[in-house]
Amino acid sequence: MAILVDDISINTMIGAGSMITGNVKIDGFVRIDGSIDGNIETEGKIIIGDKAKIRGDILSSSVIVGGIVNGDIVAPEFVQIFSSAVILGDVISKKVKIEQGAIVEGYCVSVSDEEEFIAAKEKWQDKRSVTEKTFFGKN
Repeated sequence: MAILVDDISINTMIGAGSMITGNVKIDGFVRIDGSIDGNIETEGKIIIGDKAKIRGDILSSSVIVGGIVNGDIVAPEFVQIFSSAVILGDVISKKVKIEQGAIVEGYCVSVSDEEEFIAAKEKWQDKRSVTEKTFFGKN
C-alpha cells in the first residue's frame, strides 16, 4: 500500500525563536520561521518566513522566501522571492519570481525547458566547484 503525501499540508515546522545548527534533511513540506545554520534538503516544498534566517544551501522542489538566506537555492519547480527577502547566493530554478524590493546578490539561472535546465544546472555546478575549489572534495 502506497503512502500518500499531501503536498498542501505542512509536515514540519521550525517555529520562530528556534535555532538549529547542522544540516537538515526533512521529508515533505516545510515551513521555517526560526534560524538554521546548515544546509536544508527536502523533496517537498519550503516556505521561509519573513523572520527566518538560513545560513546554508537549500535543495528543494520549490522554495518561497520571505526571510534571509545566506547560501544557494536549487529548486527545480519554482522559487518565489518576496519583497522582504534577502538572498546572498545563487538561485537555480525553472521559474523565478522576484518582487520589487527583494535583495538578491548572486547568479540567477531560470530555464523552463527540462533538458536546458539540467544542462544549465550542471554548468552552474561545474563553475561553482571551480570557483570554490571543491572539485577535489576540498573547501
